[in-house]
Amino acid sequence: MKSKPRAQARARQATTRDERFASVVRAFANDRDVAPPGSGKGFGSGALKANGKIFAMMSSKGQFVVKLSEERVNALIAGGRGTRFDPGRGRLMKEWLVVTADHRLWLPLAREARKLLEQ
Repeated sequence: MKSKPRAQARARQATTRDERFASVVRAFANDRDVAPPGSGKGFGSGALKANGKIFAMMSSKGQFVVKLSEERVNALIAGGRGTRFDPGRGRLMKEWLVVTADHRLWLPLAREARKLLEQ
């Protein structure tokens, strides 16, 4: 019965991830240009969007992902804060970062990604 404790641990991790992403979503609640994640399936269904453009999301694999400049993504990867995002086609995306560092970076990086859309 080893699989049951593992399944319970995975469920707890998913709940924690969902709660952490919900706190990021709430941080943008007063931004009229930001749309919260919608229902449905597929790429972008779990995303924060500003003026129709995704800037932060939870991937289908439960990873927190942000869109930043390629230079910023390179710096964060070099600093051990994340990896390039692969949407599942085996092609890494230059401007998308999977944040592997502490979840406390989620909101600051989401805010940074949001600001990039204003430029």
